[in-house]
Amino acid sequence: MEIFKKFSFVFLVICSALSANAEVQRHKFVIEATKVKRLCKTHNTITVNGMFPGPTLEIKNGDTLEVLVVNKAIYNVTIHWHGVRQMRTGWADGPEFVTQCPIRPGGSYTYRFTVQGQEGTLWWHAHSSWLRATVYGALIIRPRDGESYPFPKPKRETPILLGEWWDANPIDVVREATRTGAAPNVSDAYTINGQPGDLYKCSSKETTIVPIDSGETNLLRVINAALNQPLFFKVANHKLTVVGADASYTKPFTTSVLMLGPGQTTDVLIQGNQQPSRYYMAARAYQSAQNAPFDNTTTTAILEYKSASCVATKCNAVTPVMPSLPAYNDTNTVTAFSQSFRSRQKVEVPTDIDENLFFTVGLGLNNCPPNFSKSRCQGPNGTRFTASMNNVSFVLPRNFSLLQAHQQGIPGVFTTDFPGTPPLKFDYTGNVSRSLFQPVPGTKLYKLKYGSGVQIVIQDTSIVTPENHPIHLHGYDFYIIAEGFGNFNPKTDTSKFNLVDPPMRNTVGVPVNGWAVIRFVADNPGVWLMHCHLDVHINWGLAMAFLVENGVGDLQSIQSPPPDLPIC
Repeated sequence: MEIFKKFSFVFLVICSALSANAEVQRHKFVIEATKVKRLCKTHNTITVNGMFPGPTLEIKNGDTLEVLVVNKAIYNVTIHWHGVRQMRTGWADGPEFVTQCPIRPGGSYTYRFTVQGQEGTLWWHAHSSWLRATVYGALIIRPRDGESYPFPKPKRETPILLGEWWDANPIDVVREATRTGAAPNVSDAYTINGQPGDLYKCSSKETTIVPIDSGETNLLRVINAALNQPLFFKVANHKLTVVGADASYTKPFTTSVLMLGPGQTTDVLIQGNQQPSRYYMAARAYQSAQNAPFDNTTTTAILEYKSASCVATKCNAVTPVMPSLPAYNDTNTVTAFSQSFRSRQKVEVPTDIDENLFFTVGLGLNNCPPNFSKSRCQGPNGTRFTASMNNVSFVLPRNFSLLQAHQQGIPGVFTTDFPGTPPLKFDYTGNVSRSLFQPVPGTKLYKLKYGSGVQIVIQDTSIVTPENHPIHLHGYDFYIIAEGFGNFNPKTDTSKFNLVDPPMRNTVGVPVNGWAVIRFVADNPGVWLMHCHLDVHINWGLAMAFLVENGVGDLQSIQSPPPDLPIC
């Protein structure tokens, strides 16, 4: 602990020296309904500043963001800054009823936070109901003045936001699913920078064009902003060199295909080394849950060479070349891709583990309550879908946020008895007894001492169906030290741990019918949500939260709540 304190002091001295060039960037986000036409139909879509997707924010490492959010929509809203560490500024994290009460219609709130020690691509999105279907945008963090990327400076940089579109109001879709207990309707299209592309009706005039020129090396900042679907991404005839993920640099590796779970970002270099022409970049589903309905459409954008020879030969009259995407259920490709990630150099992985946790993640089915009509129990065999971690289906409070209740000592809002291991051990990925399908609802947190070393084994289960779950931890980055299939075996699987150069992420794709192991140091006090980033699963309760206690003194304690924090 003494070493940890000294390290913290040195770190703060360095930070204060580096903050000399830092700027405060101020923005205003107006949340409002805007007419947006897609797939031949106009919807009153909830947007930021009338833009879909919302504005891209560009800052430097060390800058402070102040974003005034004004809610002119008819729904409650919050904004989450996905992947931002939020050191001691948990009040700005954004998940509804976790770190704040929502911004009510007609209300406003200013998010204030500093981005320190992070570079690359993150993003921001609504964290209230299903508003993030359309309320999202890129957050680009460049190196400080005088510093550079750890790879050759690209000629151009292009954010590639992969999204998901319903030909309906997404809020109505989730409300109907909540009423019936069934799975929500799947989306009608995927989008790249808000556009479905040439393979959908009424869409080809607006298809996103991404420019490139012969001899250029460009940077694509790919973000999976889809609500419920992991996605494969590929560019016809072009290889991609991965150089970063979740705002951490990686050891470069070259691939022809990416797979991103919702919430994840991947920075790739692409070279203009093909015949000048037009090439489709395309994305479609990675669907690991068997027999579950999904949107099997394909979104496209066009990589278009701008060179003189291309102009002379009228490239834009040429039908673009289409890439061959992996099969929807190609888990082998996903595994090979995810296991290619490494940190750029040797890293300090926590080895003193104070909290050795084991969390099961998966779906469930609740029996139909006696007072419910059949129309409200339209899940399999007259049940209602649910989901849980360690058999606890997470229930958000309604009258206070968890962080407020913790800070103000308000009793009865939550308990701190979230189980650190499954209440019952069973064959997690085998044929699970139907008696284990019904989890217990609760608002249970897990308490962590400041500075403790944490390891979590996250284990998928085959309850209802196994599935690849993108698990996101707020307020932290973590090292993914191993992943595998079947049930995690502490006797044999620890030999697979990479404690030298594991990748640092904020969202881990837990393999279908498998497990992943993450480590981090609990150095950020507050209440931090950990949840599946498939929004359908959050609604069902696939979440929990950590309560990280304050350390010693102000610099190890969460700041006071801002005066304009929304009240419930």
